[in-house]
Amino acid sequence: MLSQKTRYTIRAFQHLADHWGKGQVQLADIADAQNIPPKFLTVILSEMSREGLLISQRGRDGGYQLALPPVDISYGDLVRLTRGSLALVPCAARNAYESCKNCLPEAECRMRSVMLKVRDDTAAILDGISLADAIDMQPLFPATDDEPTS
Repeated sequence: MLSQKTRYTIRAFQHLADHWGKGQVQLADIADAQNIPPKFLTVILSEMSREGLLISQRGRDGGYQLALPPVDISYGDLVRLTRGSLALVPCAARNAYESCKNCLPEAECRMRSVMLKVRDDTAAILDGISLADAIDMQPLFPATDDEPTS
């Protein structure tokens, strides 16, 4: 499962992708439109600015905008930056490998082989979808008055 931080990050970045080329977007506008707590969003956007994915500008006309075109930022990038890895178990991570505690030796572990395939297939999908690809996507199941939107 994606963490709340990862989901907020993706929603904030998708909002900024929707506004690509239109100048700075204020934090309050992102928070309101995406139903993200402003204090949490401040932390997320600061981290992403340090990673070089956002440009921030202070002041009355300040705000945030993507540092790269939406086509150059993948969902895989955002998940890795907020989650650290796409792997479901530590021994299947490509960049943050750790041996599993309380497990079989890796040479005997069939679960590791399965989880490596899951990780690689997940990476291929998430790395193949950019923010630009999702701009025109519509929700599969539009929210009704009875359902929460977040």
